Amino acid sequence: MPVPRPLRYYLLRFLRLRGSPRSIALGAAIGAAIGIAPTLPLNNVLTLFFTLLLRVNPVAGILAATVYSNPLTFFPQYYLSWKIGDFFLPHRLGWERIQTLIAHVRENGMLDNLHLIQQLGWDAILVMLSGGMVLAVPGGMFTYVVVHRLTLKFHEKRRSKHLLNEHHR
Repeated sequence: MPVPRPLRYYLLRFLRLRGSPRSIALGAAIGAAIGIAPTLPLNNVLTLFFTLLLRVNPVAGILAATVYSNPLTFFPQYYLSWKIGDFFLPHRLGWERIQTLIAHVRENGMLDNLHLIQQLGWDAILVMLSGGMVLAVPGGMFTYVVVHRLTLKFHEKRRSKHLLNEHHR
């Protein structure tokens, strides 16, 4: 099945990021893990912090966080984070409070969202983050493997093409 042209364009732009395949893949893995975890008001801040701290590609991190945390994935991620977190820490956070949180996050700015999260209390934060971490770790690992393989292939293909061009001169 052919890849749609706009998707192929953005994939190539991603693969052309400067840096080693390891740096790009690790940046993307960090962004993916943070994007999957229910940290929406702080996704980009956390991604930048951890990618810069670990000296890996922050652009790859921001792009991956955006791919994983967008309006299409927001509701399922928060729902799964709650369900998984509720399995490990039962009856600490009801679905009504989750619906209020989702509606509030969609409608308000970052500071308002941080205030609401503070009001939810530690039980709610622990439930959501524990469920989110269960989703984030395999998601980040999967992203690392896929992005590392893709960037290695892309760099090898580019290097061989460059060597062929040098040889024909």
